[in-house]
Amino acid sequence: MKVGFIGLGNVGAKLAGSLLRNGIDLTVHDLDASAVAGFSEKGAATTVSPAALAARVDTVITCLPSPAACRAVVTGPDGLIETLGPGKTWIEMSTTDAAEMASLAETVRATGADVAECPVSGGCHRAATGNISIFAGTDRATFERILPLLTILGRRVLHTGGIGTASKLKVMTNYLATANLLSLCEALAVMGAEGLDLATTYEAIRISSGTSFVHETESQLILNGSRKIDFTMDLVLKDIGLFQALADASGVPLDLSPKLIEIFEDGARRYGPRAQSDDIVRRLEDATGLSITAPGFPAELVDDEPEERGAEVTPARG
Repeated sequence: MKVGFIGLGNVGAKLAGSLLRNGIDLTVHDLDASAVAGFSEKGAATTVSPAALAARVDTVITCLPSPAACRAVVTGPDGLIETLGPGKTWIEMSTTDAAEMASLAETVRATGADVAECPVSGGCHRAATGNISIFAGTDRATFERILPLLTILGRRVLHTGGIGTASKLKVMTNYLATANLLSLCEALAVMGAEGLDLATTYEAIRISSGTSFVHETESQLILNGSRKIDFTMDLVLKDIGLFQALADASGVPLDLSPKLIEIFEDGARRYGPRAQSDDIVRRLEDATGLSITAPGFPAELVDDEPEERGAEVTPARG
């Protein structure tokens, strides 16, 4: 299988790296010439446009920062739509809007190509080792055909149903992660203000009913002070905004979601939209004069589960 990958950002570069490391015939494209050069040096082919990439591969994967960027790559000048057709597959791995995904899928399917939406969850450190989770929204036949490729990219693969289902589930999980992050920031701030040792606080949360994936990863980066999660405030706002849009469209009145958006909008104003999302704890540090840090925590996350453990595939129910 010849695979093309468009979007070599924080997550995309690590996913594409897994393909290259596992011997996949890979072609890459990105607006960042230095990112492309890094892959070229490792043996990947390169092209001048999305259309040129799609012409030379069987499967195109995109991992882009926004629905607008995805639409530009698919339907813009020299876009994928010009050279996609029967026998080719487009896999969208970005976190995107379900309605926009459905619209683009319809456009791509009109060429005779197949489509799957496969957003990922688990963080950049797991994307780097092929241990990330993947939600796959597509028809069953396409899912089974692309599954060998997905199991190179991720360890846990869930077939969620048709186009749109994976996008909705992904923004839901990012909403939950954001709520968890903000509650952890508040918990650490209050314990610090009460004079408790924050390393001990971390362990108390970790061994209790209060623990979570977000705590066992992001709390470590908060306490180290690096806050380097490779995910920025503007991306948080995009994702939780997409979740709020789903609630609005469904007529579900939410209390917590608007507050999360308000807090992150304030954080983006204070520290910049490209500030690390874990920098949101600085709002509490600024308000209290506390340093919410402790010795002994890592500056960067390292995946603790080896790639060789294999994939866990969960079929769609119903």
